[in-house]
Amino acid sequence: MIPLQMLALRWHWPVLHVAPLWFHSLLLRLFDVRVIERGNPPGTAATLVVANHVSWLDIPVIGSLHPLSFIAKSEIEGWPVIGLFARLQRSVFIDRQRKKATAEVNDALAHRLVKGEVIVLFAEGTTGDGNRLLPFRSSLVGAAQAALMHDSVDQVFLQPLAIAYTRRDGLPVTRRERPFIAWYGDMELAPHLKFFLEGHPLDVTVTWGEPIPFNGNRKEATAAAEAAVRNALKAA
Repeated sequence: MIPLQMLALRWHWPVLHVAPLWFHSLLLRLFDVRVIERGNPPGTAATLVVANHVSWLDIPVIGSLHPLSFIAKSEIEGWPVIGLFARLQRSVFIDRQRKKATAEVNDALAHRLVKGEVIVLFAEGTTGDGNRLLPFRSSLVGAAQAALMHDSVDQVFLQPLAIAYTRRDGLPVTRRERPFIAWYGDMELAPHLKFFLEGHPLDVTVTWGEPIPFNGNRKEATAAAEAAVRNALKAA
């Protein structure tokens, strides 16, 4: 699919939004991952999706459900294979070492939101062990504020998204098992992939929360999104 997606990006073919859905769905089938979707995905309004982050697997899980792009740290752009896939997904990269990077990314995201694109922000800023939710960072939610400054946009929404890996081999995932599913800290990717290639079916519950109208206060909106994700994780 890579040549097709490259041509689609070059010539702006509509398939550029569809090919990633095919790719992620195939990847999940290969890893025997079943996605259980709850709630309603974003509509046509300008929407910044605010999600928790557990594993590299979050990307194909979310990417298989809806045409969207991700915000990623700049280091990923240079990674072999994964960096290429991230670029083909039209990810927005941010260099956290540069103080001006956040403002630049917010401006780029605002233009994408204005065009009706859905962007996913992993608001914790890193992956966790799956057993607890890390505090959400509000800095990149400023993109919603920047989008509101455009004359063509009347309303911008933050939509909470909770990702919970709930069952393995048909049995509930325990607190002890969740860190093996998560990919965080200094974990090596290759041994972690082996865990998923052992042929044990995995269920993941994805819960779309109710869109939160952004009122200009990014800290308040981020806190509301964090609370919604936390509640959805407990329910899952």
